[in-house]
Amino acid sequence: MYTSHEDVGYDFEDAPKEKKTLRPHPDIDGGWAWMIVLSSFFVHILIMGSQMALGVLNVEWLEEFHQSRGLTAWVSSLSMGITLIVGPFIGLFINTCGCRWTAIVGGVVNALGWVLSAYAASVPYLFITFGVAAGFGSGMAYLPAVVMVSRYFQKRRALAQGLSTTGTGFGTFLMTVLLKYLCAEYGWRNAMFIQGAVSLNLCVCGALMRPLATAEGRPDSAEKDLPPALPTEPVPLIEPVKPSGLEGREEGREGATAVHGLCGSPASGRRDLGHHRQDAFALRALKTMSRLTWRIKRGFRDWYAGYFGTTSLFTNRMFVAFIFWALFAYSSFVIPFIHLPEIVNLYHLSEQNDAFPLTSIIAIVHIFGKVILGIIADLPCISVWNVFLVANFTLVMSIFILPLIHTYTGLAVICALIGFSSGYFSLMPVVTEDLVGIEHLANAYGIIICANGISALLGPPFAGWIYDITQKYDFSFYISGLLYMVGLLFLLIQLCVRIIAQSRKKYIEGTRV
Repeated sequence: MYTSHEDVGYDFEDAPKEKKTLRPHPDIDGGWAWMIVLSSFFVHILIMGSQMALGVLNVEWLEEFHQSRGLTAWVSSLSMGITLIVGPFIGLFINTCGCRWTAIVGGVVNALGWVLSAYAASVPYLFITFGVAAGFGSGMAYLPAVVMVSRYFQKRRALAQGLSTTGTGFGTFLMTVLLKYLCAEYGWRNAMFIQGAVSLNLCVCGALMRPLATAEGRPDSAEKDLPPALPTEPVPLIEPVKPSGLEGREEGREGATAVHGLCGSPASGRRDLGHHRQDAFALRALKTMSRLTWRIKRGFRDWYAGYFGTTSLFTNRMFVAFIFWALFAYSSFVIPFIHLPEIVNLYHLSEQNDAFPLTSIIAIVHIFGKVILGIIADLPCISVWNVFLVANFTLVMSIFILPLIHTYTGLAVICALIGFSSGYFSLMPVVTEDLVGIEHLANAYGIIICANGISALLGPPFAGWIYDITQKYDFSFYISGLLYMVGLLFLLIQLCVRIIAQSRKKYIEGTRV
């Protein structure tokens, strides 16, 4: 039912379509593909990096609005959560408009959300402007950045995703420093206004997401399936004649007389010309609307079929288990970023943390983790699933250990482990594509990041509420780590079932031979 990841790397356009040819595309694994990696890298800096640095603004909001930690944490959680939760709906935009325009519009919406948040008078106002508006814009730019990298790479997909997603680590480090500086120098309101201007660079990143064209520049099947084009120019009633010689001059005079007779006068001729131009404009507008309507219908049909049709992704049991894992996993990574600044203050480690923030340690090591895990996963002798699972187990053990450490050095070591093991995020698109195939990647990965978004949305406020009740963050980490283990068990059970089914199939085929 789903295409194998061995089939990718051939001619396909920005919109999903059926593959008609198996001829490799010249830009796959090279050429413009590296510009796509660069574009995705900056998208991760501007979106994920900014969101991971929201702990700085969270402290400012606590001081400004004097609300509870649980309520204030909802601002950051809404932004992170909605960025990911809207994934399935962004898949519809991608199917209809393509990755490029989806990312450009997302950049504008995200910047608008930051700017409007600078005028916030209360925490609920931030829920709308920053949580919903900026979060939705982030989601529109984030999913195309991930999907385009997978479409442009075949042999080195894990490495390419690792390099592009290192923007999260660089962005966390850079945006933490930038937001701290801007808040200290200009106040948090002006800092958000400036950050909104910086976020407009997402439009530039989106413009770089050039759709893959066929090798000879022929129109793809999507263009071939378009409805018949309407004529854009009116057909002239009288063909002009170029006379030659005396006979030609006579014919020319006769033609001129005929034209004068039909038009009546030069003034009426000008009026007719104006009518012809209006007709041409109307026909062009009708043609554009016809194509746009067809693309919307086709995009919605593909999107609907992927979720609810006979080829629904939810008929893949392994993919459903992957969704359950994603529901519990992401909060264990997000909670430290949001609440580490507060934890450091509670442990009286502010001076050491100001010299080198723990969140920056996670961010820096996270960069190396994504690249190294991507290189390892691309090795022919190693399964990407093995790398993915080992990294997950390392992360969950680090989450369990973190509350037991009360020294800066110990916390720095645990944060380094969290940063490196969370490098498995670069493998998530590769693992998702392995489950469903490249043509279903936009819809499937949209569902996965939606599950991550629900986890990110509920995790930090939950940790804040637990602190308000117990005056400790310890139970927040223990419960999130336990839920993470539950998600991993769902995934492991289905992996075992898959391996047993494959072994049984090979055994049956062997006995037939």
